[in-house]
Amino acid sequence: MKKYLLLSFLLFAGIGAFAQKFAYVDSEYILKHMPEYKSAQNQLDVLAQQWQKQADSQFAELDKMYKAYQADQVLLTDDMRKRRENDIIEKEKAAKEFQRSKFGPDGDLFQSRVKLLKPIQEKVSNIIADYAKGKLLDVIFDKSSAATMMIYSGANYDVSNDIITRLGYKPGTIVK
Repeated sequence: MKKYLLLSFLLFAGIGAFAQKFAYVDSEYILKHMPEYKSAQNQLDVLAQQWQKQADSQFAELDKMYKAYQADQVLLTDDMRKRRENDIIEKEKAAKEFQRSKFGPDGDLFQSRVKLLKPIQEKVSNIIADYAKGKLLDVIFDKSSAATMMIYSGANYDVSNDIITRLGYKPGTIVK
């Protein structure tokens, strides 16, 4: 009797395992096919370069002030020395604050990234969800994510080109 119960259990468990359908996409590959993503990335790169130049300029000026202070330090009175040290400290605080406000976790670059990329990512997510419902897929993995690791996957499960086609773009044509 125990054998029949075990056999029945294994039979039903096996049937349940075959009922699930999986697929995966490479979201990085999909995004590379979207001109609006490339445009957004270019805008972000331009912003980052501008802000980095400003930050570099501030730190270069700070370095110049510090070297001038070191060269003149022997000739300065205590009052003048303290004033110049305070100027250097204030300039350093301002430069670090600028850097944090532009490149920090809640900085302008992060906010711009969210503003520009979120609509694109939502568009891709909606298309993927519609595709999964239409194909009766249970799960779609994103293989480009660092958190997802695949040891093996058959090429017939990669639906990235189908998603690119549904977005209205041509697979294999990466935007430059």
